[in-house]
Amino acid sequence: SQPCALVSSFSPFQLNSFDTLIPSSKHTMAKQIEMAELSKHTTKGDIWIAVNGKVFDVTKYIEEHPGGEEQILEYGGMDATDAFEDVGHSAGARDILMKYEIGELVGWESSSRKPRDPKEEKDGVGIARILVPIVFMAVIAFVAQKFV
Repeated sequence: SQPCALVSSFSPFQLNSFDTLIPSSKHTMAKQIEMAELSKHTTKGDIWIAVNGKVFDVTKYIEEHPGGEEQILEYGGMDATDAFEDVGHSAGARDILMKYEIGELVGWESSSRKPRDPKEEKDGVGIARILVPIVFMAVIAFVAQKFV
């Protein structure tokens, strides 16, 4: 059967195999979570954090966190954006976090700081690892030539 002309790719609905309109997952509104609600979830058995305006229920992940559960418990019920970005999480870690997304933090405004691009920083660190020793050796050679 042909899809109904009223249902387009921009519609918040899609047709199932029985030609019945059902909500489309790609257009579903994210649950809006107030800071007051987020702040209630601070224990190991029920812990939520916010990162970059998204809220995550990380209760099932806390014991698997490579940095230890204390790192997550410290920011439970809070906006952990700065702490998350400062650590320098990999793209894989960001993918894992996305699995626990439960909604958006109401009223969250991004700072001027953008989420860190792990690929970009990795390249910068690689260049620094090469340039720092070269500059250091050049300074030593210069000093040795002048004073020896």
